[in-house]
Amino acid sequence: MAQRGIQMDQEKLCCSICLDLLKDPVTIPCGHNYCMSCIKSHWDKEDQKEIHSCPQCRQTFGSRPALGRNTMLADLVEELKRTGLQTAPADHCYAGPEDVACDFCTGRKLKALKSCLQCLVSYCEQHLQPHYESPAFKKHKLVDPSKKLPENVCTRHNEVMKMFCHTHQQCICYLCSETELGVSRQKIQQRIQTREKEVKLLRQEEEAIDHSADEAVEDSEKIFTDLVCLIEKRSADVKQQIRRRQKNKVSRVKELQDKLQQEIAVLRQEDTELEQLSHTEEHTQLLHNYLSNLTDSKESPSINIRPVRYFKDVTAAVSEVRDKLRDILSNVWIKISLTETEVDVLLPQAEPKTRDEFLQYFHQITLDPNTAHKGLLLSEGNRKATVRQSVMLSLQAQPSPNGSHSDVDRLEVMSRESLTGQCYWEVQWRGLVSVAVAYTHMKRTGYESGFGNNDKSWALDCLNNGYEFRHNKLRTSVSGPRSSRVGVYLDHSAGVLCFYSISETMTLLHRVQTTFTQPLYAGLWVNGSYCSVELCELK
Repeated sequence: MAQRGIQMDQEKLCCSICLDLLKDPVTIPCGHNYCMSCIKSHWDKEDQKEIHSCPQCRQTFGSRPALGRNTMLADLVEELKRTGLQTAPADHCYAGPEDVACDFCTGRKLKALKSCLQCLVSYCEQHLQPHYESPAFKKHKLVDPSKKLPENVCTRHNEVMKMFCHTHQQCICYLCSETELGVSRQKIQQRIQTREKEVKLLRQEEEAIDHSADEAVEDSEKIFTDLVCLIEKRSADVKQQIRRRQKNKVSRVKELQDKLQQEIAVLRQEDTELEQLSHTEEHTQLLHNYLSNLTDSKESPSINIRPVRYFKDVTAAVSEVRDKLRDILSNVWIKISLTETEVDVLLPQAEPKTRDEFLQYFHQITLDPNTAHKGLLLSEGNRKATVRQSVMLSLQAQPSPNGSHSDVDRLEVMSRESLTGQCYWEVQWRGLVSVAVAYTHMKRTGYESGFGNNDKSWALDCLNNGYEFRHNKLRTSVSGPRSSRVGVYLDHSAGVLCFYSISETMTLLHRVQTTFTQPLYAGLWVNGSYCSVELCELK
């Protein structure tokens, strides 16, 4: 029993910092006892925080307490030392090189039992007790002893990193997360501001479109009203001229009728007189009167009535005016319907990537015979162009060594349909051909009339040894797999023109980025015999 009592006194006379018998024991205001050197060292570390606390109960003091030697405890410690019953912790309790040492122990450090993620300190069993006993440490998270506690501290904010950021693939503290959230919010707010500006621009564009459309409708109504008035005036003029000519011709006919009636009356009178003379018995007098009548009578010329189509010439002239006006209105109407101004602030459409996506914009195209060279034969519903054999010998157009167009003839044809918006079509070819797009008012004679020889057309030449792109007389060699089918993609408003080689896959041959100012038309050029080109019909 005496031995157990001495052991209990020994535990009470140990410093909770160094876990050894008290050396120069001192008592701090909360009543706990420490070695003077141990508590001084502890408070020296807390001087920077300007807060001094008890290592056991964590009670804090307004200022650093003055330390005075506890003589009673010092005497007890000396008594224990004299009894020779003091025992030291077993060697296996001290921290070795591979162990995590208690951060609170002074001198030879004991092994740490736990590490605190909040305090970032490792504690032995003795120094860990306040974490179990004091409510102030209730929320602290204790883990197995770790030497890597500093790695869990954020170097920027000196806080424990408890979160994992998937964006940066690393641990962060809560302040880092707030920073990341702030950056994300800032980006979102910038996008919101950008979109709000775009919405404002779209509203302004909407108002501008409405205003422009109202003006266009008003101006168009006025123009068509003027046109209708002009046509009505011309109709009234034609009607007046017809009636005037009718009156003149009828008047002349009536005048001739009157003359003829007068002549008929005279002839009837003469006939009556002759009948009366035929009844006289004096033959000498009869003969004399008859001869006198024959001498005085003058025979009028015969009226030659021809089947005249009196006003058919006027009808034909008016019909010709109607046809010309119809053609003009048709051509102008195409320009009117295709000169709409696109809204530039609209979000851009992504270009197609796969053939199925391209086929969503497929445009059925036919060839216009009115634009075809006289040497071309159109077939397959005006989708295929070949060279007429009957004119091959008369054509002087031959390809130059590099396969480009000749200066003499252009075996070219353009599509009937105009191309705007997003369009896609495919061309099957054989021999030497060109696949092109062009403005409708492109020059049609001379060297500059060839597709690609001016600034109004863009052409891909399909040659025996590859491809060549031409625009405004500039030639660009094009590399890519040779295929008998070429795909053409046009985004008119975006100014994008692409040529693709079509086989099992689509391969981009050449891409054009420009600004198209007018509607475009598909164009085809055929070199000569044994060459053909056809606009594919996809079902």
